[in-house]
Amino acid sequence: MADKILIIGSLGQVGQELFESLKITYGESNVIASDVKDEVSIEGRYEKLDVLDKNALFDLVKKNGVTQVYNLAALLSATAEKHPRFGWDLTIEGQFNVLNLAKEGHIKKIFWPSSIAVFGPTTPKDKTPQQTIIEPNTVYGIGKLAGEMWNKYYFEKYDVDVRGVRYPGLIGWKSLPGGGTTDYAVDIFYSALRGEKFDCFLRSDTELPMMHMEDAIRATREIMEAPSNDIKLRTCYNIAAMNFEPKGLTAEIQTRIPSFEISYNPDFRQDIAATWPRSIDDSPARTDWGWKEKYDLNALVDNMLENLKGKV
Repeated sequence: MADKILIIGSLGQVGQELFESLKITYGESNVIASDVKDEVSIEGRYEKLDVLDKNALFDLVKKNGVTQVYNLAALLSATAEKHPRFGWDLTIEGQFNVLNLAKEGHIKKIFWPSSIAVFGPTTPKDKTPQQTIIEPNTVYGIGKLAGEMWNKYYFEKYDVDVRGVRYPGLIGWKSLPGGGTTDYAVDIFYSALRGEKFDCFLRSDTELPMMHMEDAIRATREIMEAPSNDIKLRTCYNIAAMNFEPKGLTAEIQTRIPSFEISYNPDFRQDIAATWPRSIDDSPARTDWGWKEKYDLNALVDNMLENLKGKV
């Protein structure tokens, strides 16, 4: 029997691209996009769903014979700081609803994304290992850490097949940035192509781990398609591709658009970024299920400029 896939939170940056990718493999009739909006303009199956409504979630899963759930529902890091209780509920209560469906035998496999936000100010900043000091001090990071531990608990206690990765900053051209802490690295390309000076909300030397969205989607799919025995960690795997500072990204853009200018006016997102790693050690993901990125910084800049040309 073909897998039936439900994506929760499908209108976010990851969700939109994951939906398109999964449809190609599994067929449009076997992939359901869902989110809290009533009407959306997407090609394919869409259902309005609030992940906090466990009865509606159960009904949707049973009605459609869903076997896999990708639960992407969350507030962005910067938004969660302004709405801490809702940020927590969406991350944790929503995942409880999904985990319990799997515990009761209604679904077979779950993907749940974590983030570099699980790391905090006491975490080693360079080549941050998979297992290390994890003391997040942001709403988003606290929720993601708790979710990782609940996933591990449900795997060990109830044999729930739940898998995940810790996304770094994600950079893609198919959807607009949403105000997250690493979204300067998307916004900057729009300004460069418009011939505008870019005002960056992080300091010039704020180095962070980053990844092209295509690599993030591929990592998401590869971990879900890997044999269960290859998944040695049931929290979430570190994954890495590149790390850079705003000034380094600017220099790469200026080699292609010499007139591009930038100014720096750090806001509250600087405080969030300051608690995150500068670079990530993702050797367990590479060893266990063969993770390997395709895009480095040079390829990313070329790809973003080429694909955004027609959108700006």
